[in-house]
Amino acid sequence: MSERKEKLNEENGRPDDILVVDDNAKNAELLEVYLLPLGVDIRIAVDGIDALEKVEQKKPDIILLDIMMPRMSGFEVCRRLKSVPETKDIPIIIITALSEVGDVERGVDCGADDFISKPVNKLELITRVKSLLRIRNLHGELERTLSYLAEIEEDNRGK
Repeated sequence: MSERKEKLNEENGRPDDILVVDDNAKNAELLEVYLLPLGVDIRIAVDGIDALEKVEQKKPDIILLDIMMPRMSGFEVCRRLKSVPETKDIPIIIITALSEVGDVERGVDCGADDFISKPVNKLELITRVKSLLRIRNLHGELERTLSYLAEIEEDNRGK
């Protein structure tokens, strides 16, 4: 077991879960190979509809999302996930061959947290994923701490 995976299991009882959404199997496989050394669980969705179903089954810690897909674009997937309270905090990295400024603006408008251009640079991908996972894990720690403090405050009121 990798050091990273052991550390994640120690902190929150499980490795981080990454959902890779890409209709091109070779692209999804490449991302999976790049991410495996992080000691994360990786799930693959083959299009936007499949992605929404997989998020419904189990909320991932981060989503790597292609834009140009059949049945539902990545823009629409991102918009839908960011528009509901249950999934709005899941970090989404758009991975796309699109490079026009308008495409980036559209991604920002949909709520994307970051962008990576194809072809994907391994170091860039790992760095951005680790950064967003660190932020997500810190956010979780903050939420647990605030909840604990609220419990203590409630107990003190009852005394």
